[in-house]
Amino acid sequence: MTESLSDHALTAGFTALYGTAPEGIWAAPGRVNLIGEYTDFNDGFVMPLALPHSARAAVARRTDGVLRLHSTDVPGGVVSLRVDELAPHSGHGWAAYPAGVVWALREAGHPVTGADIQLASTVPVGAGLSSSAALEVVTALALNDLFELGLSAPELAVLGQRAENDFVGVPCGVMDQMASACCTQGHALHLDTRDLTQRQVPFDLAAHGLQLLVVDTRVKHALGDGAYAERRAGCEAGARALGIGTLRDLPYEGLGAALDTLAASGEDESVVRYVRHVVSDNHRVEQVIGLLDSGEVRATGRVLTEGHVSLRDDLRVSCPELDLVVSSANAAGALGARMTGGGFGGSAIVLVEEAAADTVAKSVEEAFTSAGYATPGIFPAVPSAGARRIAPTA
Repeated sequence: MTESLSDHALTAGFTALYGTAPEGIWAAPGRVNLIGEYTDFNDGFVMPLALPHSARAAVARRTDGVLRLHSTDVPGGVVSLRVDELAPHSGHGWAAYPAGVVWALREAGHPVTGADIQLASTVPVGAGLSSSAALEVVTALALNDLFELGLSAPELAVLGQRAENDFVGVPCGVMDQMASACCTQGHALHLDTRDLTQRQVPFDLAAHGLQLLVVDTRVKHALGDGAYAERRAGCEAGARALGIGTLRDLPYEGLGAALDTLAASGEDESVVRYVRHVVSDNHRVEQVIGLLDSGEVRATGRVLTEGHVSLRDDLRVSCPELDLVVSSANAAGALGARMTGGGFGGSAIVLVEEAAADTVAKSVEEAFTSAGYATPGIFPAVPSAGARRIAPTA
């Protein structure tokens, strides 16, 4: 079940809260990333797919400069702000994500004069499935429609990224927002984060008798708080030491020589590891594309597992729970598995034969019980539609 609140209930709740009906309802999904992790801020390649889980927003315009925000998922009342007083790093908790989008739109010169927004989301929070990007993109899309701004889906994604980078203060790449804004049903999104060119790659696992499981470990380790920024800085240091703009500029064939150069120059060994991961993960995206294009879908499982080993050993962003998902799933007959997202908790993905999905899921749950971990959440990742308007003018 991916909708905890019906569109009718969301509309009724909005009307009861704000005293008027919304002008429409919009939705934007969370995502899992099939392959290509920590590559997006290095101008590299990623391959996410949208989940059926989404953030939905009932929205109406205001002309008095007031922004009112409410979430059905978070305790507390309406957050009321003035659009001309929005400032980066000013707090506001969950409301910073939609408020940051309003700030980013206005900073870009778009005449957003206020809004009433009621949000409801089924994207698991803290699971590495981009619940924040879903909030940003659904807000951006609704305001784009209502204020007739004429922005494209990629432009809305970039504005969402700016909200998260500059307003909230999280130095993320653009993958999460692009996935939420641009994915299409039945496809994975092959995205070049350098120029935002994209290709929708058919990803109909059911037609091949396969399933992609998401395993939410239900843990979020505090170690991850500053680790993302540290790895981003390390990647940038590696690029500088190699005399290139970003690690995207280092071809896979030149990786060995580049690692020797970094080691010989006395670069920190963590930088060497980060460079090896990013360049090899870009290569893994290309491998997966090639396998999908040739119909060798099952063979992508091996690449997923290789990606996890790189994230675990070179980037060091895994954790015992994520490693246990991968080892127990593969031992139970999965075709491959890896952590997905920023790591230090969150979720892993597991490619399985459809007939073996229940068996593999049960093995993972039993492994967690034996290790004394909380029972993980497990559900199939069905490639779903990106952000869209789902209800017309009230």
